Amino acid sequence: MNNDQLIATLATNARRAARTLATSTYEERQQALLAIATLIEKKEDEILRANSNDVQRERAAGMNESLLDRLTLNPARIAGMANGARKVAQLSDPLHQTLRHRVLDNGLELTQVSVPFGVVGMIYEARPNVTLDAAVILLMSGNAALLRGSSSASQTNQVLVEIMKEALTTTPISPEVLQLVPSDDRDTVRALLHARGLVDLVIPRGSASLIRTVVDESLVPAIETGAGVCHVYVDKHADMEKALPILINSKTQRPSVCNAAETLLIHKEVATSFLPPALTALHSAGVTLHCDELSGKVASSLSIPYIPATESDWSTEYGTLEMNVGVVDSLESATEHILKFGTHHTEAIVSESQESISRFIALSDCAAVMINASTRFTDGEEMGFGAEIGISNQKLHARGPMGLEAMTTTTWIVKGDGQIRK
Repeated sequence: MNNDQLIATLATNARRAARTLATSTYEERQQALLAIATLIEKKEDEILRANSNDVQRERAAGMNESLLDRLTLNPARIAGMANGARKVAQLSDPLHQTLRHRVLDNGLELTQVSVPFGVVGMIYEARPNVTLDAAVILLMSGNAALLRGSSSASQTNQVLVEIMKEALTTTPISPEVLQLVPSDDRDTVRALLHARGLVDLVIPRGSASLIRTVVDESLVPAIETGAGVCHVYVDKHADMEKALPILINSKTQRPSVCNAAETLLIHKEVATSFLPPALTALHSAGVTLHCDELSGKVASSLSIPYIPATESDWSTEYGTLEMNVGVVDSLESATEHILKFGTHHTEAIVSESQESISRFIALSDCAAVMINASTRFTDGEEMGFGAEIGISNQKLHARGPMGLEAMTTTTWIVKGDGQIRK
């Protein structure tokens, strides 16, 4: 069986099994997620053994520390995955919700309701927690899932899917709604992207190159997610006591993720007062600094090593403890820099001026704007979605963290009493 035939078989099985989701009740889908959460916790040791094999293999192969961090599971992360499933289970039912209702002059009654997409393909890298997050969000929103993780997490993903399928055997929902696409052959990605008519939607989650490949090559409708060149802009009206911890948290709390900040921009009027503590704190936290001319001079005066920032640095998503630092002439200059080098993900402003905040919001074309808060809050769980299937940077269908509602489309139900069109 070639890869096209394999994907066709998996998608066909998933669509057939999805009929059990289409007729399921909200309570039955809740039960499914709670069963998954319980079994994930019960089989923690099995998950950790598989994950340890993946991590050891990839470390020996030279995987960088940022990706190893994304790959690695521990008891706390597994508990977080289970708790995420429980949180999703407690959210309102996204299906069969009435979005619009009206009665026409001819007596026809129109109702627009939310329904599942059908079969959704997930293509993602390194992070095995996405296997669980995606599965529970898709299940709760009535969708079958084709899960194509990376070969680096192959053993972990295999165990997670087996556990979730086992949990579903205790429910009215068919375990076949979850299908793991083999990751040992890169061509399975191409086959999934070309499965138009068999797969209703694909969502990439990972590096900028993965996302670009999916968006450029997919014949199946795709949602563009994730690339995160995020900025923290310290305005001339900033409260410096707020600015420093916001900056440090945005960069260092977990640098490998897409909502970590990659660039600090400082208004020139506060640069001389803010740069010394900011550069000192970043350097103490182990951050490698890429500085423009003015911030580099301040770093030199403090005997802090730095790398002169290049044009390409400003558009780099480091995913590690590295950060660009630049001084700008105005708020408008900051937003122009962000427009040129950003990825429309998350931008933060630190300011006590409502005028500055309003202008920054108006000029920031992005999925999320943080006002006096860390960029790290652009996250489904942090924003009350329980978990997220990804963060959309695009404008059509969904934008920002995508939870249950983003995984539905709509159907118009037209009720008549014998009307015919004249």
